Amino acid sequence: MGDLSNKAQELAGKAKEKAGDLTGNRELKGEGQADQVESKVKRAADDVKDAVKGAADQVKGALKRHD
Repeated sequence: MGDLSNKAQELAGKAKEKAGDLTGNRELKGEGQADQVESKVKRAADDVKDAVKGAADQVKGALKRHD
């Protein structure tokens, strides 16, 4: 569900940025860009979390085989 939420935030950010461009509203454009960056950071953090979990699962599996 987090991935879907991040994608929605990214799309909303793109829409805000475009609306800011079209209307000349620099604040709205900046908010849209910030939303997109935040979404990308959250996605990267999720990727790291998944990688750590995968590595931990591998270590657990290796330890069980050696018991």
